[in-house]
Amino acid sequence: MILATEAEGLSRLFDLDFQLLADAVLMTIAMFFLFMFASHFLFNPVRKMLKDRQEKIKGELEQAASDQKSAAEIRALYEEKLNQAGKEAEAILTDARKRGMENEARIVAEAKQEAAKIIERAKVEAELEKQKMTDEVKREMIAVASVMAARIVQVNIDTNAQHELIEETLKEIGDSTWLN
Repeated sequence: MILATEAEGLSRLFDLDFQLLADAVLMTIAMFFLFMFASHFLFNPVRKMLKDRQEKIKGELEQAASDQKSAAEIRALYEEKLNQAGKEAEAILTDARKRGMENEARIVAEAKQEAAKIIERAKVEAELEKQKMTDEVKREMIAVASVMAARIVQVNIDTNAQHELIEETLKEIGDSTWLN
């Protein structure tokens, strides 16, 4: 008897009856609807959120790559401008040195011209002083000649003879005596 009950229980365990089939079908349909419900209200928003996040990360990576490329271009531009500024500074310094040398040359030339003018004025002044001294010596000679003439007059010589004597004395002394 125990064997028969056991055999009946085993057979029923593997027997498919209508209730078991109905329960299995209902459970399958419920699982399908539960999956569809979860898919529609849970999985799809999660998938959408993951897709949005993936697109956001992709966009941020593209933006970072673009920013990095832009930064490299800006850096190259700044380095070029820095080099150009260095060249401009060198050009300005070169120009300043050139103008300084030109100013120096101009000032030296003006100083030489001024020195030449001063020397020329000194020569002219020396020549005038020499002429003045010559005239003074001539006056002295004339004064000496007048004194001589006065003595001659004392000796009773006429005025014509007196003038001839003065002219003769002046000719004897000559211009070469005046210049020395």
